[in-house]
Amino acid sequence: MQVDLNCDMGESFGVYSIGSDAAIMAHITSANIACGFHAGDPTVMRKTIVLAKQFCVGVGAHPGYPDLAGFGRRPMSLTPEEVYDMCVYQIGAFLGVAYSQQAHVTHFKAHGSLYNAAAVDLKLASAMARAVRAVDSSLVFVGLAGSKMAEAAEAEGLQVAQEVFADRAYQADGNLVPRSHPQAVHKCTDIAVAQVLSIVTTGTVTALTGERVSIKADSICLHGDGAHAVEFAQAINKALTDKGIEITGFKRR
Repeated sequence: MQVDLNCDMGESFGVYSIGSDAAIMAHITSANIACGFHAGDPTVMRKTIVLAKQFCVGVGAHPGYPDLAGFGRRPMSLTPEEVYDMCVYQIGAFLGVAYSQQAHVTHFKAHGSLYNAAAVDLKLASAMARAVRAVDSSLVFVGLAGSKMAEAAEAEGLQVAQEVFADRAYQADGNLVPRSHPQAVHKCTDIAVAQVLSIVTTGTVTALTGERVSIKADSICLHGDGAHAVEFAQAINKALTDKGIEITGFKRR
């Protein structure tokens, strides 16, 4: 049994330092690196790519809404055309920085409210998938398991990684509990580890309302900006390894 362990990274910008990238990098296999719209900047992108290379961690473009003040987690009303252009722009910028460092880009994963919107809106999801196909169709498209994103990416002929979350609560329909809910984010390491092991070994997750929901996991996400991010990464990596589950990065077709 194999699974990828990914983390959102490169979210610092200018004089502001966010996350614990260096401490987490040793425990993951894929880094989703911010592309400058919701977080990150060109220098941080380059430095994070270099850091990932040192740890043999795969790097991927992590586009978000143009919302630096809100960290890309506030809803925005954009057309599919705008989402397409925005994703093409950010993927292109990331590929340029990565290639300048002789880094092999493995995947694409949207951020925050852009991710959440495309998970339930097929038109936005299709625009996003078309953007990936237009720029580099060999990139693995990482999307919420069972979502419209995964459906749209498959329809575009992209290689899809069904993603689950270690530190987020789930609704009965398989979508994430909105961050506005007080129990949306797991703060206890034991709860996060138990959720990951349940998903990977049984193919189910317990929703916040108690239902058992079927779910497929090609990749597990944890958030690098959380207060317990390093602890979560270490514990989840160890728990999976102890169960004989191989933690391995994406392999492009």
